[in-house]
Amino acid sequence: MISAFKEPMNECLLSIVIPAYNEEKRLLVTVSKVCAYLAQKGFSCEIIVVDDGSTDNTAQIIKEIAGQNDHVVVLTNDRNYGKGCAVRKGMLSAKGEYVFFSDADLSTPIEEIEKFLPYLFGDYDVVIGSRSMSDSEIAIHQPWYRERMGKTFNFIVNLVLLKGIVDTQCGFKGFKKEAAQKVFSKGIIDGFSFDVEVLYLSRKWNFKIKEIPIRWKNSSLSKVKPVRHSLQMLRDLFIIKIQDFKGQYR
Repeated sequence: MISAFKEPMNECLLSIVIPAYNEEKRLLVTVSKVCAYLAQKGFSCEIIVVDDGSTDNTAQIIKEIAGQNDHVVVLTNDRNYGKGCAVRKGMLSAKGEYVFFSDADLSTPIEEIEKFLPYLFGDYDVVIGSRSMSDSEIAIHQPWYRERMGKTFNFIVNLVLLKGIVDTQCGFKGFKKEAAQKVFSKGIIDGFSFDVEVLYLSRKWNFKIKEIPIRWKNSSLSKVKPVRHSLQMLRDLFIIKIQDFKGQYR
């Protein structure tokens, strides 16, 4: 059962965006955990689940979840556009003063949000989780070739676009509402490199970014295809650079 909040909230402090594509095996558990945690903390919030054109029973499961909890909002894409598109749709519809997105597998436990909030309540506009900092706790590692490819990708990101960020691809990030609205409204990358675009724009527009170590565990049900998606992500880095040169991000 989905944990219900004791009473409706008039204001929204937190929005949690969860992109979902063919997530029938784990979506119910994920949203249940998020709802239970937020209810325990008493946060006024909304959980936005974006179905990115799933072909399994994801859509039906989301509808059932939303029917049990008024704090769950459902958005639907007419087809599968990509994680970046799904996250962008959710972030731009969010009402919370602080807006997060999380992977559907909760590879970063929802409780880690407590590490993020003090920075967002303070001077930082964007706070991102990192799996590669010295204090990060990795319970289950990715296969060695995925870790190597990830490190190589981040090296290229630092070389081409974005210096000084250790892990651009961790799927748990938080934003002040103003920052989220501005950077996601200008986003064009629908694939997995959307994280890089968002951070690139955040820095371009002088939003203050904080990278912090998090707890994380790999999921065997990852949707990332190592070769195909890696090539797409590399292509997208140069698209970001070209679009900036052409004035897309003014």
